[in-house]
Amino acid sequence: MNLYAIRAIYKFEMARTFRTLLQSVVSPVVSTSLYFVIFGGAIGSRIAEIDGVTYGAFIVPGLIMLSLLTQSISNASFGIYFPKFIGTIYEILSAPISSLEIVTGYVGAAATKSIMLGLITLATAALFVPLHIEHPVWMVAFLVLTAVTFSLFGFIIGIWAKNFEQLQLIPLLIVTPLAFLGGSFYSIDMLPPLWRTISLANPVVYLVSGFRWSFFGTADVRIEISLAITLLFLAACLAIVTWIFKTGYRLKN
Repeated sequence: MNLYAIRAIYKFEMARTFRTLLQSVVSPVVSTSLYFVIFGGAIGSRIAEIDGVTYGAFIVPGLIMLSLLTQSISNASFGIYFPKFIGTIYEILSAPISSLEIVTGYVGAAATKSIMLGLITLATAALFVPLHIEHPVWMVAFLVLTAVTFSLFGFIIGIWAKNFEQLQLIPLLIVTPLAFLGGSFYSIDMLPPLWRTISLANPVVYLVSGFRWSFFGTADVRIEISLAITLLFLAACLAIVTWIFKTGYRLKN
């Protein structure tokens, strides 16, 4: 494996983040803080505890997961789309590096950025509500798995997109609504039976549920099922990325 190539791509992508700190870091953190102020403060004071957890603390895992999903997709999709847009993708494709090394560099950088934002969001949340993480190892595991999985998903979107409008299409119209309807701000056990059954078709429910379990030891779905769904989605993304490089699908246009 060409570690120099991976490091070069990784450092370039990370350098782009540090050049745009206001957009890459400050803006997501401020947005998440506003969620805490509005939902945790104004609305949370009027809502009783959920599964023995105060509402302000209950929404923390959901907000972190919401930030993680959107930032992972955004970072990875833009990272691979922009070289296609300006034509520098040919330099990467003509270099003596494999598809695995290209994916590792771009996805690794996107996942790193998302994990950093997730941890910053967690630290920000601790300023608003008292937090206790019951299963810190599982919390980190879900954080890393989700970041890598959705960075791969974003990488696929970046290759599929032909313009900037398509680049935002799936995140805005599909992923964000699924994240809001995936139990980020509520427990699906609070829903009527029919809507709870429908909610179980939403893959984000399993991500949020597993991540919330790592904090409080309670979840809407069994932890084994949440982990299995996450790994299944990761395997599907890996299979699609492998197919893309084998066929050369939209890599050059």
